[in-house]
Amino acid sequence: MRKKLLLIFLLAIGIAGVIGYSKYQEIFAPNVPSELESSYLFIPSGSEMEDLNRLLKEQNFLIDSESFNWVADKMNFKTVKSGRYKIEPGWSNRKLVSTLRSGNQSPVKVVINNGRLLKDVAGKAAVNIEVDSIAIYDKITDRNYLHDIGLKKETAMSLFIPNTYEFFWNTDENKFMDRMIKEHKKFWSTNNREAKAKKLNLSKEEVYTLASIVERETAKSEEKPRIAGVYLNRIRRGIPLQADPTVVFALKQFDLRRVLKKHLEYDSPYNTYLYPGLPPGPISMASISSIDAVLSSEKHEYIYFCAAPAKPGYHSFAKTLAGHNANAKKYHKWLKERGIR
Repeated sequence: MRKKLLLIFLLAIGIAGVIGYSKYQEIFAPNVPSELESSYLFIPSGSEMEDLNRLLKEQNFLIDSESFNWVADKMNFKTVKSGRYKIEPGWSNRKLVSTLRSGNQSPVKVVINNGRLLKDVAGKAAVNIEVDSIAIYDKITDRNYLHDIGLKKETAMSLFIPNTYEFFWNTDENKFMDRMIKEHKKFWSTNNREAKAKKLNLSKEEVYTLASIVERETAKSEEKPRIAGVYLNRIRRGIPLQADPTVVFALKQFDLRRVLKKHLEYDSPYNTYLYPGLPPGPISMASISSIDAVLSSEKHEYIYFCAAPAKPGYHSFAKTLAGHNANAKKYHKWLKERGIR
């Protein structure tokens, strides 16, 4: 009898051991494959456990879905948090559940630069975050919202400081704009920029607008402060800016290679040949180098510039119309000699 009881006891221990080991394996043994097609799992906003299970299965992040669900239930993982999560090969159910339950997602890099129109900004932003570009565009063109943050649709572009930013993938249009406002304030509060703008008697939006013109006039950073100085001299003297890039913006013909006389007659408040002073707002996104070129513009007497012969991308500067005409004549002669029209 004793032998029989002992045998039953040992058998029970064995069964318990097998069950215990099985459960241990379900919790701690690898359940993420050793090779993954992608390292990141994207969980859309509003997802539930059923959606998560489908995503994990479809994207081959699990070896065994049943054991994952059992561990998730035991670890009280019931609320799915959206986002972008980095998943490592060979993770156990416990590690996977802990990561997803914590909401400890991996950020994405969003590059915002070089846009001409607000829709370009929205498009660049939406490339790497969940929110649709239309939602961002609607936000940054909402006049009531812009009024609340001290901007107009015409000046909204001045909010965006070109840079590479880190966001969580599940960022919506409201959080995106909150971050842009924060970065804008941070930018202007550094390097004495606000004080420099006041010294020029320009608002931040006006500085950005002029910087956007400088941005489109030259790609040579070393020339930007001098070109900014030319335009500031014109503003101070009441001379129209006569900036070709503003005409291109007015026409919205961004592939236009040469601005002709007929283009200069196009009636638009952005046409600085027809209307004095700065246009109503930026004609593109302005780089940091262009903004700082305006804030630290070169002090000189130049009020004209034109393309320089034999120095592609550079310009010749003049203090008088006669000097400018002489520079222009040299440039056109240089073009003619090379058969360029």
